Amino acid sequence: MSVSIMVVDDEPDVAELFRQRFRREVRQGQYVMHFASSAEEALGKLDDGVRPELIVVLSDINMPGMDGLGLLQEVKRRNAELPVIMVTAYGDDERRRRAGEYGALEFITKPVDFDLLKEQLRQLPSGAA
Repeated sequence: MSVSIMVVDDEPDVAELFRQRFRREVRQGQYVMHFASSAEEALGKLDDGVRPELIVVLSDINMPGMDGLGLLQEVKRRNAELPVIMVTAYGDDERRRRAGEYGALEFITKPVDFDLLKEQLRQLPSGAA
């Protein structure tokens, strides 16, 4: 059974990196990857319904327009149960505090430790296929 992961980042290289690092899991049918280059695009995809079941949103914090913390608040307003993991190159205490206050499941810094991230995803409900 496949489940969906949505990656939200304004840098196109990030989507390619996630495609490469999750290639095996996607090929095995464990995950379906969805990408959005802005918070607004991600919210539009959520409004349209992501299939198969979306189990997590991985969002950058620094993006033009609505930033990742704004996206986190809006995702939680719409679906409090949907886990959101914040991913950022800037791991300062204030952003970490605000992300936790707004309901982020985790706060990870770039460069992403993909082995650790995959382990965190396996811990999510429906994360292990």
